[in-house]
Amino acid sequence: MEKLKRFQVSQRVIWGSSIALAILASIPKLFDPFITIPDIIINSSITLMFSIFIWYYNIYSLPKFTSQRTNTSLFNWKLLLSVIMGILVMVILVVVHQELFQVSKMDAPIMFELRGVLINLIVYMFLHLLFQNYQTQQMGMELERTHALNLGAQYELLKQQVNPHFLFNSLNTLKSMVDMQDPQSSDFILKLSDFYRFTLESRKLDLIPLREELQILDSYVYLLKARFEDGFVLINEVDSKQYESVIPPFTLQLLIENCIKHNVVSLDKPLRIQLYTENDFLVVENKIQLKRGVLSTGVGLDNINQRFMHLMHAEIEIDKNETTFKVKIPMKYDYHNN
Repeated sequence: MEKLKRFQVSQRVIWGSSIALAILASIPKLFDPFITIPDIIINSSITLMFSIFIWYYNIYSLPKFTSQRTNTSLFNWKLLLSVIMGILVMVILVVVHQELFQVSKMDAPIMFELRGVLINLIVYMFLHLLFQNYQTQQMGMELERTHALNLGAQYELLKQQVNPHFLFNSLNTLKSMVDMQDPQSSDFILKLSDFYRFTLESRKLDLIPLREELQILDSYVYLLKARFEDGFVLINEVDSKQYESVIPPFTLQLLIENCIKHNVVSLDKPLRIQLYTENDFLVVENKIQLKRGVLSTGVGLDNINQRFMHLMHAEIEIDKNETTFKVKIPMKYDYHNN
């Protein structure tokens, strides 16, 4: 997992702003006819050194004052401490410069103190805004990371689901075939074995080629045909050119299972499901012949949609009218399986 970036301020910002403040402080001196160039340089150096000190002092103290819970108030005791510390440092700088250089014309100490307080406020507020922006970015990154982990956990649960009702019905069908000594019993067992072998192999993958998904579907449909006979009809009209596109495994099985769950499947009223491609979508279409007493909660389609949003950053489309129900699945052609 990517570590959170430590809060930092660019050296260019620190030194650039300090030099700019020193230059601004020296501009009024240029209009004084009695001041000399050395006096301007010395006065400016005091502002420069003070600005740099204030920057590093506030940056150094920032983690200590925010290690527990950040105070969202702009003006607090940290600012008061910084101002007091700044006044003391400015006094020391002025006295040291006077003793070392014996400046002939120097601003009154009170002017330096006022300048120091102003610089302190500017640096503190600017640093405060930078840190608040940093915290906002980190919170956003943390929320995105948490959301991604949550989606990943949901998807892992979705990959584990193999409908136990399907296994129960398949075993009941197999028992009936064995009892009737149906010669296709052995083929049924092989197809059931193939289907669950595909289930175990594909469960480790996030995306599989459509070609492999159709192979899984072929075994699944064989098992359904053994159970419903001619009451279930699947018409596969998918263009072979689309076989190398990828989708999450068991998408088609879940969609067909959803159709069977909500619609009548019988010899008198066969359920016809069409599978075809339309632009960049794989379409699963069935005629609506709803079962009585079965209410749709939409959970199945929502689970499938969550898988597509997590893995392909796309959503399925549902097109429904009075007679037909269509689910359009987005297809992807760059195959990078994780």
